[in-house]
Amino acid sequence: MMRVEGNLIAALVVVVLAAALGGAVYAAIRLRSRRAIATAAQRATYDVLHIAALAAEPLRAGLTEAAAGKAIRHLRTLTGAAGIAVTDPQRVLAFDGAGDHHREQVAVAATKAVTAGRSTVLSSDELPCDLVDCPVRGAVVVPLAQREGAVVALSDGPPAPGLVQATAETARWVGTQLALAELDTSRARLARAEVRALRAQISPHFIYNALTAIASFVRTDPELARELILEFAEFTRYSFRAHGEFTTLAEELRSIDRYLTIERARFGERLQVRLQIAPEVLPVTLPFLCLQPLVENAVRHGLSRKPGMGTISIVARDAGAECHITVEDDGVGMDPEQLLRADDSTDAGQHVGLRNVDDRLRSVFGDGFGVVVETAPDAGTKVSMRVPKFHPGVRSGA
Repeated sequence: MMRVEGNLIAALVVVVLAAALGGAVYAAIRLRSRRAIATAAQRATYDVLHIAALAAEPLRAGLTEAAAGKAIRHLRTLTGAAGIAVTDPQRVLAFDGAGDHHREQVAVAATKAVTAGRSTVLSSDELPCDLVDCPVRGAVVVPLAQREGAVVALSDGPPAPGLVQATAETARWVGTQLALAELDTSRARLARAEVRALRAQISPHFIYNALTAIASFVRTDPELARELILEFAEFTRYSFRAHGEFTTLAEELRSIDRYLTIERARFGERLQVRLQIAPEVLPVTLPFLCLQPLVENAVRHGLSRKPGMGTISIVARDAGAECHITVEDDGVGMDPEQLLRADDSTDAGQHVGLRNVDDRLRSVFGDGFGVVVETAPDAGTKVSMRVPKFHPGVRSGA
């Protein structure tokens, strides 16, 4: 009886194992028969794009030794070369893979290709070597656009057409990244030049008027004169600071407050100011000297020409992912057609600040973020802008 029960238990174990094995096989067959998440072609495309993205980031800093050193490994993966080098017109900046001992020959070949402005394929005879086990049997040299340097791919056999084409396309792609880097640099230089233009606009009229106003109080109200001198010093320190393309809304508003303090000393009760600022938007980053020219235009061209009292309203509202800012005055306004026709030669700089701010906002955040002007004769002027709370590459002090 015990033997029969033992045989039955063994048989049950075999049945259970067989069922489990059958289930596993069935599951494997089902899994293999299911449609793949990504095809081989899709996966290959993803891999190439991912590697290209890894190489692009350092190259956007320009063709430097550090940037080439960070990108070189990814470039070799893109070409499939045994070894690869990136050069400037005179020397090798970075090398990866086999053939590093050919560095001097690579530099000479790259210089010739850059000077001639055309690609070159080198045979093993043109890359002589004393090492018995050297794997290098040829190379493809492709100059970069604008002849900034070259990409040199070393081959462990005679350079095949596929390697030639891959190296040429990789060099073209590297050249595109370097062109974008130069564009970024040019944009930064332009932004600095535009800020200098705004500073030049501030100098002639405001500084003279501010000093005149302060001088008028030196005898009649020395304490006020002293306060205005301190405000003027802080205002000019901020406006003429030598670093930082961006600032915070809080810093810009502090500078505007100093500016308006001095202007109120000139205009007295004629100038009224109303502020409505949401506390949560004070840390928002925006281009340096972005609001101040709008407030200055409101005082100079809106209220100074208006008889009697005038009001400037500055509003900054929280709008989810954005900050919405308006600068409005109830001054004399102007004909919108005149604003559209205005250029630097038609007036004494009346609209330079407005166009400057519009250009810089669009340059930094995109075309959807320029200024919007609402105005009409004797109806005041309202200037509105939208600023993203967060934007890649935009930070205070940058």
